[in-house]
Parts: sequence; C-alpha cells; structure tokens
Amino acid sequence: MEAARQEPGITEDRIRMIQHSRQRSALVAASLLTVALVGGSAVASAQDASPAAWPTMATGVTGNLEIHGSSTVAPISSAVAEAFNAANTDLSYVVGAEGTGAGFADFFCAGMSDISDASRAIKDEEAAACEAAGVTYVELGVAYDGLAVITSVNNPIECLTKADLYALMGPESGDINNWKDAQALATELGSTTTFPDAPLSITAPGDESGTYDSFIEIALAGFIKDREQESTLRAPSSTYIASPDDNVIIEGVAGFDTSLGFVGLSYAEQNADRVKILGIDGGEGCVTPDITTVSEGTYPISRELFIYPSLTKIAENPAIVPFVDYYLSDEGLANAEAVGYVALHPDDVTAVRAAWLAATGR
Repeated sequence: MEAARQEPGITEDRIRMIQHSRQRSALVAASLLTVALVGGSAVASAQDASPAAWPTMATGVTGNLEIHGSSTVAPISSAVAEAFNAANTDLSYVVGAEGTGAGFADFFCAGMSDISDASRAIKDEEAAACEAAGVTYVELGVAYDGLAVITSVNNPIECLTKADLYALMGPESGDINNWKDAQALATELGSTTTFPDAPLSITAPGDESGTYDSFIEIALAGFIKDREQESTLRAPSSTYIASPDDNVIIEGVAGFDTSLGFVGLSYAEQNADRVKILGIDGGEGCVTPDITTVSEGTYPISRELFIYPSLTKIAENPAIVPFVDYYLSDEGLANAEAVGYVALHPDDVTAVRAAWLAATGR
C-alpha cells in the first residue's frame, strides 16, 4: 500500500533548552524514570534502554499511522515513516505539517492522530484539553534545532542581539516599516547595533506554529517579562507576513533586500544560497547557528524537538509501539541528522527510551 507523504515544506517556561534537557536527562536516567502520565505506572530501567537491548525493526506491521503537527518535526517523522514502511509495506501513514498548535488542537487532543509532532513542549492548556478528552501521552525528545534568524543575502547586517529582535519584531514594535524606526528602542534596551536606514519587511511564522512560540520564549521572553508586555510578536500586517509554511518564509525573506524572518535551522541551511543566516548575540558575543553551536548550547536560540505518541490509541492501533520503537532506535534517530537537525546527546537518548518503555509498561 502506498504511503501518504507529508507536505514539504508556551509558553511560560516550558521550552527545554539543551543544558536544562541534559540535566533533566541525567536525573531521569538515574531515577529510572516513572512517567507522570494517566495510566503510566510501570518503571523501566536504564539498562533496558541501552542500544544493545533496544527492539529491532519490526516486520509484518499493518494498518495506518496518523502523524500530525509541527512542520519542523515533519521531515524527521516522514523519513522515519518511510524507512519503517519499507520494512512494513502493508502499513500506510500520513505525516502532516499543520503546525504544533494545530496538531494538538485539531488532531491529537481530538483523538484524530496517533502521534503529534511538536517543536515545543505541550502547553498547559493543550495538556488540559487532552486530559478532558481522555487522551494520554508521553513526551519524547527526538532532536535539537536552532532557530535561524534570516535576511536577504544583500542585507549588510551580519549579527543581531536579542534586544534588536525585540525592537524589530516584539510586541512594542508596532507596525514600523523601516529598520531605523526600531533604533531608539533597541538602544534603550542596551543594543549597540546600528540599523540601516532601509525598508523593513518581515516574513515569519504565525501564532499557529510552535516555531513562533519557541522564538518568543527563547529570544524575547526576558524583555517581555521585564517590560510587562504580552507574549506575542507584532501583529501581522503588510510589513509582517505570517505563514506556517517555511517555504513561504524563505521566499519572502529572499525576495526583499532588507528583509527579516526566522525558521528552523535546517530550512535556513537548505536555502543558504538564497538567504543569509544571521549570528545572534545573547550576551556573550555573536554566535552563528550550526550543528556544533546548537549541540553545545552556545547558540542562544536553540530548542528541543518532540513527538507525543498517544497511549490512549495504543490498544486500538498496534502499529504505534513498533513504530515508536524504531523511531527511538539508533537507526531511527539518525534520521534527524540526515534531514539537517542536531542529534540528541547519548544521555538524552537513554532517558527518552526509558520514558517510552515505562509508558508502555515494558
């Protein structure tokens, strides 16, 4: 049976920065991780999660898998599903790229998907909606990603600070349409960047996207809190085109000489001939995102990527467990690097596997 392909293509303090994630992973592995979920009471040992003991690729799996959510995570899930389908040709699958928020609201918490892809941790209100609907799940990290701030290759700007990003795109930026109009606020916030006297055109994710939420939490939250502002970007307008489609964002940024936007690092790197990836100064000098700086946690706008398998649906869909087993295998997780993301630290892999085993009572 031919598999359906995905379309190409918080906030509070829930985003898991790399350093925090590794601290959490070490604690989880040490305590053998009892998953805090409805119905998840079994405890898995770290030994069970070791590569040598991990389940091999299952065969003979049939049925259908519905995976929806983040457009950022979709390429990983699609690569995993394609490889799994090659060994299980009677299994069909769909990988959607509707956005993290839409994935939770329209599919997962509505009982319409087996797995939700997410480029941020589930929000409290989304968790409450799932609980009210009787949907239980486990959160599993699968990779790291840096959020790349991008502009046109013709823009002289090379590096921006978080203060610059707040002044240009934050809730106090209004509807400014010239870089210079943001200069006073950026300077007030401590920036020494000199903005060009040039038109500003922003193309970036909208509020249905987990990338949008992650950007606010990681890049802007400090200023938003200090200045008692709403956790939002400027309102969409003729100078801020909001889109959940990363390809639209690349097109918009590439097509305007003094543009600005942001996408997941892999999309930016895939289009490095069309857009410029800016360095970001988080207070310790300008750092450009790449595999090394994201993995080390030195790039200031980094995040963890997740899948949320539905434990509620496991009884009715026996394909979920073997599929996630493969997803968390060495071969499965290698797909994250293959499509341009940063691999999990080995300690994180151990903890994530232990979480999955515990959630499924193994």
